[in-house]
Order: sequence, then C-alpha cells, then structure tokens
Amino acid sequence: MQQRPGFILWFTGMSGAGKSTLSAAVARQLSPVQRVELLDGDEVRTYLSRGLGFSRADREENVRRIGYVARVLAKHEVGVITAAISPYKNSRDEVRALATQAGIPFLECYVQASLDALIARDVKGLYKKALAGEIPHFTGVSDPYEPPESPEITVRSDAETVDAGLERILDTLRDRGLLAPAASAA
Repeated sequence: MQQRPGFILWFTGMSGAGKSTLSAAVARQLSPVQRVELLDGDEVRTYLSRGLGFSRADREENVRRIGYVARVLAKHEVGVITAAISPYKNSRDEVRALATQAGIPFLECYVQASLDALIARDVKGLYKKALAGEIPHFTGVSDPYEPPESPEITVRSDAETVDAGLERILDTLRDRGLLAPAASAA
C-alpha cells in the first residue's frame, strides 16, 4: 500500500442527498490502496457528539468536532472522508481554514438534489413530517441550509448516477495528487 498525503474530503448537502452513499463509495474505492477513514454524520452524532441537539450552536459544535478528528487523522497521512449535513457556511469555512493552516488539503463536495427529489427518496418520511411542522429545526425546511459558494466538486445526485459522481470525485482527487495510482480505475 503506497502511502499518500492525508487530506479531508468534506461531503455536505441536505438530508437524503446522497452524502453517505457517495462517501462510502469513495472509501471502498480508496481503502485497498491507501489509508482512509470515513466519518459519517450519523455515527459521529452517536459516539462523538452525543448530547448535542439541533440548535445552530450544537450543529456548529458537531462540525467543529468532526473537523478536529479529521485534522488529527489527516496529519497522520489518512485520507479522511466526512459525510455530514454541515448546514452553515461559516462552520465549513472554519474547518477548511484550520485544515489549510495545518497544511492539510481540504476539498468540499456538495451533494445537491432538488427538494422534490429529496422528498421522493425519503423512506423515513422526515421531509413530510418537517413540512407538516412535526419536526422543528429540520435543515432545508424549517432551518436553513447554506449551499457552498465554490465547492471543489458538486454532484447532482438527482441528475447523475453514483458511479458518475464517484468518477468525478476520484478525478478531482487524482488531479490534486491525493489519489494513489491503483485507485484510478473505478
């Protein structure tokens, strides 16, 4: 296994956009050839951010915690892939700035889908409940989602396949010198 520099690939997008699906696909592709770690938002909330609610302050703290762990791992030559809604631009910008200050490459991947597509694929019915006012502070409905202004990668999960999005993500990592050569074939 050829060692590569550590990096942070930060997936952001609304609930159900496909962050976990894409981040897991990237991790599967990279793990045979380089060290990677996936920090999924749901798991982080269970183990690292237990007790945090969904207020703006709590959401920002959750993003800070994910960013801290990502930086620690990336400093040790791990490719860190995160998948968290991270709805606020200033929180994402803070994580990016701290990574950059530490010399860690940071790439933001915005996984975007229309609200209609998110509602259609929502097997838990969360959007329906949020639109009915049954779930307070639901990102994109009763709480804001601030889309990235200039992410390194945007994947339209309602208009392209997982494989197409995966290949564009891998191309970006390859272009930045962060992808081991053997991971080039998707």
